[in-house]
Amino acid sequence: MCYLSNMESWTCLLLWCTLCLVPITGETTKNDDEVNLVSFLRGIYAGLFMRDDPLVLNTDFGINSLAWQSPEVNSFTGEREDKQVKQENNGTPGPVVLTKNGQVKGITADKAQIFYGIPYSDPPVGAYRWKPPRPVSPWKGIYDATFPRAPCMQGCRGSIAAECPRNVSEDCLYLNIFVPRDVNFSSPLHSPLPVMVWIHGGDFIAGSASKPMYDGRFMSNFTHTIVVSLEYRLGAFGFLVSGKDPKTSAVGNYGILDQQAALLWVQRNIAMFGGDSSKVTIFGESAGAQSVSLHLMIQSSKPLFKQAVLQSLPFSIPFKTRHDALKLGKDFAKKTNCSVGDIVCLLSLTPQAVLEAQMKTSSKLVNPFRFLEVFETWGPFIDGELIKEQAVNAFQKGHWHKEKPVLLGTTSEEGVIFVYGVFNKPVSTVESIMYVTAIFKQHSLRILHKYLPLFRDSDRRVMLAQIVTDFVFLCPSRRSARAGTEAGSQAWMYVFDHVTSDPRVWSGLTFCYRHVCHGAELPFIFDSAPVANFTLTPAEKLLSNRMLCYWGAFAHTGDPSSRVRQTTFCREQRLPVWPRYSDTSGWLVMNLTVRSHAQVGTRSHMCDFWDHLGIY
Repeated sequence: MCYLSNMESWTCLLLWCTLCLVPITGETTKNDDEVNLVSFLRGIYAGLFMRDDPLVLNTDFGINSLAWQSPEVNSFTGEREDKQVKQENNGTPGPVVLTKNGQVKGITADKAQIFYGIPYSDPPVGAYRWKPPRPVSPWKGIYDATFPRAPCMQGCRGSIAAECPRNVSEDCLYLNIFVPRDVNFSSPLHSPLPVMVWIHGGDFIAGSASKPMYDGRFMSNFTHTIVVSLEYRLGAFGFLVSGKDPKTSAVGNYGILDQQAALLWVQRNIAMFGGDSSKVTIFGESAGAQSVSLHLMIQSSKPLFKQAVLQSLPFSIPFKTRHDALKLGKDFAKKTNCSVGDIVCLLSLTPQAVLEAQMKTSSKLVNPFRFLEVFETWGPFIDGELIKEQAVNAFQKGHWHKEKPVLLGTTSEEGVIFVYGVFNKPVSTVESIMYVTAIFKQHSLRILHKYLPLFRDSDRRVMLAQIVTDFVFLCPSRRSARAGTEAGSQAWMYVFDHVTSDPRVWSGLTFCYRHVCHGAELPFIFDSAPVANFTLTPAEKLLSNRMLCYWGAFAHTGDPSSRVRQTTFCREQRLPVWPRYSDTSGWLVMNLTVRSHAQVGTRSHMCDFWDHLGIY
């Protein structure tokens, strides 16, 4: 019985009733006006990858197709590659660079010199499907690096299907390199340039390094850095676990090993492109930021980079345990009519069959007592060797490369795109209590008591979105940064807090008009607003350039406020000083908006609450 205040008693009663209504499977009874609980939970992190919509699957790929030998169609535009290259080059001869594996020829574009689709591993096909990446076999002649290669295997659903790559392949371990126009490959640089390696997001089931949103040419030219973007295996291809013996089973985490292989390739080859292998910054957003956090934890990744940028890291999304990863693998094998222990049968599957089984398995809630795992059905798991613990625990305990500078932050309304992307109709108070209870269990009453009074609207989606923002993104990032600085690490924190004035927001932010959602900063740091289908005002263009100044300064010096080696624009801008995140600075964060400024965290009181609750 609840002996509380009137409001608390009312909440307790609703909470008790809700607990009685939530079956152990994690699904609610559903009619046309109700929302499936698992769909909601899955949607919070999967966002617009709506797994209950019809699957859009390309069938024009084969298990042994070698994408770099004979691609003819651009994965995103559908145009023939020779036409695209002609337009890019404008008749200018492309640069040729000698790598450890052979010569590569790129293109000269208006903002940068570009090398698309360079292999960093031999194709992971056939018997090598669920094996670690292998060194690249040398080639004879000049490798054609004038067009992007096919992204890794993936299937898209719902509203993003039209933007999904039209051509995907198992043969996908390639990277792109963007080099400033003024680099002369015929003469060595006196001062090699810093390198920025981008790891794309997409819930570990989708995305591509060659997505137009991530075009690195402007960033490279503006910040005077070498920008590298890489592909890595996704979904079941990258993370299937069917057993423990790597000789007879898929043992998972191949996507992370792919990233390591790409970083090793950069160490061995980037000097030929004018890059400094001792000044490598890895950066990523969402699942890309999760990848970055893992490399900060993995000992074997330590020599591969110097510092890191983590954008919108969902710290509270747990990686699977071995037990749950094996359960997922067993269900996957069942969908293929193979035995989980029959690796020969699994390897004989077509890429289409693997992808179809992956998508069917993605709707399964592996552990009903750990609802948050449904946010990321496929992805890294704690294998005890490469990955030893949850990222949020590792950062709080100091089990990471603490000597490396880190820049990390979130958008101010991370949760909006996920909650509104799932709930097309208003959510009542009773429904919201049910969802909070399903996720937070014994902590639900305290969380509801904290949040319910702050949101008076009958539609509780705003409240749910704020809980997602605070619990999944903002507060665990703050706590991890504080733990790091207390252990002597150098950290800088930001919040991207700008609402674009153009109503033609990019499709990924369809639900984010007048909100600063997950991924809202990407068009600003890549200067890809036209691709994102909106136009920057002069003030917003200035914000974009200033953000690039900060990111570039961090890549050059490990300090976003440094003016060393900055462009003329950045030196003349008198950028607001971005103080290190520490108790001596008052725990100031940089508010990135049209009038950027350092400030005390605006939601410190709520993060104090979550820290005290101790559940992430």
